[in-house]
Amino acid sequence: MKWLKKNDDTSNYEDRRGMSSGRKVAAGGGIGAIIVLALYLFTGQDFSPVMEMFSGGATGEQTTQVDPSRANENEELKVFSLRVFNSANDVWTEIFRQNGSEYRKPTFVTFTDFTTSECGGASEQVGPFYCPGDEKVYMDLNFFHKLASQFQAPGELAIAYVTAHEVGHHVQKLLGTLDEMNKYRGRIPEKEYNELTVKLELQADFYAGLWVHYAVKMGMIELEDGDVESALGAANAVGDDTIQKKAQGYVVPDSFTHGTSEQRMRWFMKGFRTGDFRQGDTFNATTL
Repeated sequence: MKWLKKNDDTSNYEDRRGMSSGRKVAAGGGIGAIIVLALYLFTGQDFSPVMEMFSGGATGEQTTQVDPSRANENEELKVFSLRVFNSANDVWTEIFRQNGSEYRKPTFVTFTDFTTSECGGASEQVGPFYCPGDEKVYMDLNFFHKLASQFQAPGELAIAYVTAHEVGHHVQKLLGTLDEMNKYRGRIPEKEYNELTVKLELQADFYAGLWVHYAVKMGMIELEDGDVESALGAANAVGDDTIQKKAQGYVVPDSFTHGTSEQRMRWFMKGFRTGDFRQGDTFNATTL
């Protein structure tokens, strides 16, 4: 992946690398907590300890400590992912303009080990997530090392896919999709709600593919050999079926919340190939 236009703007960026705090913030109800706890399936670990962060505990402030030795940790990954983030915002500004709307940019937050958000606490194990409560994308950059080694999904477009996917959730916030999802939480059976969540995630995958299409079309990036395969490798690695097979040796389709590997790859490619925002309506698709 080659940058043709580098946007290193930091006006919507918060750098929390090297900072640690004991503060806990109780998670708000609804889709915000779901988005954080679902983790967007970019890891396959047991998050029961993390669940405690969202249990409505105290919200008192504690002293924040700064480790100067980690303040610039993973600097190259920070620069790259911030460029993807800015590029995605430029793309969505154009798409919204074409549809007669105005796009509002989210904020990109990088952190080390642990941080807090309006959706609750987040540890390094949580992985990348979007919090609709504060409209911020949170990223512990160490995750990308895991993506390459633990999930065997290396490459720059794999990193870009993850970042663009999270920005896609912000687009869903702006379009009211997340609010619609929140209406169903606790009001329909868990299996049915999981099915809606799968559609939400597959749409974010479509939006990630749409970003690639427009980033190339608008002269921001140039794809090189193996780039698309890199993104597909990431989408494949984080499919519900793939992660469940790896973790427990079998799959439970009713528990899927993000879609199968095949579905995630297919919706990413649909966005990339068509470049047509209107074709990303996963909620009314005849097949996923």
